[in-house]
Amino acid sequence: MSDVTSGLYPSFADLLWLFFLIWIFLTFISPQLKYQSLKNARAALIREIEAKLGAKVITMIHRQERISLFGIPIYKFIDIEDSEQVLRAIRSTPPDQPIAMILHTPGGLMLAASQIAMALRRHPAKKIVIVPHYAMSGGTLIALAADEIWMDPDAVLGPVDPQLTTQTGQYPAPSIIRVVKEKGIDKVSDQTLIMADMAEKALNQTKKLVTKLLEGKLPPQQIEKVIEKLVMGTYTHDWPITPEDLQELGLNIKTQLPPEIYELMELYPQEKPTRPTVEYIPGPIPPTHPTKHTKQK
Repeated sequence: MSDVTSGLYPSFADLLWLFFLIWIFLTFISPQLKYQSLKNARAALIREIEAKLGAKVITMIHRQERISLFGIPIYKFIDIEDSEQVLRAIRSTPPDQPIAMILHTPGGLMLAASQIAMALRRHPAKKIVIVPHYAMSGGTLIALAADEIWMDPDAVLGPVDPQLTTQTGQYPAPSIIRVVKEKGIDKVSDQTLIMADMAEKALNQTKKLVTKLLEGKLPPQQIEKVIEKLVMGTYTHDWPITPEDLQELGLNIKTQLPPEIYELMELYPQEKPTRPTVEYIPGPIPPTHPTKHTKQK
């Protein structure tokens, strides 16, 4: 009798295999299924936005990600791979088809951002750049290539002043030039003079690029105003430039976004930290009910 009943219960080895299979599913298979489901939801919503806007939608959304096993944060920026993919997307869009590019980025490589901006500028049909939260530095450069910039009322762009990287840190090109002018060339090192030469070239290149992106959309004196504010070091590189600031510069800014844009951003979730930093309960506050301590009138 004991031999028969003992076969009804799993052995330790069976339990071990069961736990191993569950671990495999939770660690590898389940995340892939969730990711594929997320991609499908994004594709469906992008198609819906395309139909609503009558434009080809291209997204470039950079989020912080983590390596799943070790939790190491990876920060995304505009890079060459981005430029290659965006250029392919623009090239595959018919010349008479408008383009709506959704941007969410802290910036990145000047080379990649410039390629994307110029390719977008050359597209014959209407170009819209949509910024639900922020598009700084290289993202701002891409936004300047559009005919219209759609922003959330609280979204921001940023300055496009060139940044030069040295062994001791990263410095804005306008500040390097200003140091040499104020101290005099006989009171700075050869290395600083070389940096100042590079900074001047970088400034001239950026001014030329911004002029190309805005030609035909703004009068020359207005373009100079944009260059002064965004390129020449008026602000620090991380300064948030609001829609109102951009409208004052003469840029074509719209501050109403379709609700589908916000829905799409929800499908690009930020990698969650071990402890939430922001918490709230969606929806309206429920009505208060009188308690026994509340005096009734």
